[in-house]
Amino acid sequence: MSRPRLLPWSEDGKPAYLHTDDPHSVLSQLADQMEETQLSVGDDVLEGARDVLNDPEAGAPELRFAATRLSECLCDALRVARSRGTRLEDYENRADEHEHEDKDEEADGDTTAQENDA
Repeated sequence: MSRPRLLPWSEDGKPAYLHTDDPHSVLSQLADQMEETQLSVGDDVLEGARDVLNDPEAGAPELRFAATRLSECLCDALRVARSRGTRLEDYENRADEHEHEDKDEEADGDTTAQENDA
């Protein structure tokens, strides 16, 4: 079983995890959709923040609002990156294990063939 997946949400701001090896489970798909939504919102907030920063008449309240929203979106994006990074490591490790198993099976097969030839 792979490591628990860090979910992109929790009620109290603490990390929440999903334990499953099925990337197509209902909760896995919901988590994927939530991550995509969070990243899309981050794009929108970034665009709005740039507009505020480029406005020479923007005051402290507007700048504070933009900075607060950017901070929230950065937190979401970092959580998504950590979750995806962990899943990518697990995927790469499983691929390496399968590659080694395949090589071991090939080596065992070669030995058997050589023994039969002798």
